[in-house]
Amino acid sequence: MPSRRVITASLATLAAAGLAGGALFTPLASAEPSQSHGKSAPKPTVVLVHGAFADASSWNGVVKRLQADGYPVKAPANPLRDVPGDAAYISSVLAQTEGPIILVGHSYGGAVITNAAASDPDVKALVYIAAYAPDAGETVAQLAEHPVEHPIAPLPVVPNTYPAPDGSAGVELTIDPTKYRDTFLSNTVSRATAASLAVAQRPVSAAALNGETKDPAWKKLPSWYLVARQDHAIGADLERFMAQRAGAKTVEVNGSHNVMLNAPGAVTNLIEKADKATR
Repeated sequence: MPSRRVITASLATLAAAGLAGGALFTPLASAEPSQSHGKSAPKPTVVLVHGAFADASSWNGVVKRLQADGYPVKAPANPLRDVPGDAAYISSVLAQTEGPIILVGHSYGGAVITNAAASDPDVKALVYIAAYAPDAGETVAQLAEHPVEHPIAPLPVVPNTYPAPDGSAGVELTIDPTKYRDTFLSNTVSRATAASLAVAQRPVSAAALNGETKDPAWKKLPSWYLVARQDHAIGADLERFMAQRAGAKTVEVNGSHNVMLNAPGAVTNLIEKADKATR
């Protein structure tokens, strides 16, 4: 069993350890009232996928703003166990969502949406919020090792074991609670708030960081990217590299890795821009 001591290491090192349509189509039925009266089409559902070391409550400020602007919103719990399984779960959420979708991912959640959206025709745009955007055959761990001009310090993670379905002992990682405020929040919130968030952080399986992307959706779909300049978990330079490679329309803000807490308005604005551009 791994020691409970704090381990500072690279992610690469850690990862190495419904119903069918039955209505008759007629010319009369094809003219929807909203279109015939010149009203705008319904807004898409925004699906928000959180990443590692956080949970769906990270999106609270964004959810509030989107709902106030009339958007349906879903913020499912990302399992954080492996890329194929996590992507399959999010794909099931998408499949049970009616109408067009704007799919948003934060941190490791970016790798999940990159895989989950590959074959879903209802996803109109991808929005990456300080997120990983892997290419085919890449893993999060490999991307974390990509050389950049201003690399960040290795993540201060603590390993623990959990029972895997096959009976073996899996390894999951959390950020050292004493380092959470600096690493995840760049000291942008009070110590008391950071301490509460550190306790509630969701661990990620080490296996998830080594899961390969099969068919990156950003090669097929328009994408947007928000770079957090004070990100101490991924790093702004790596975010810029991934955004440029994906051909994403990019904005930069002053904010920590969990930028949804620091700048929910900027995050919301980028999501709404993606919607308006793909209508």
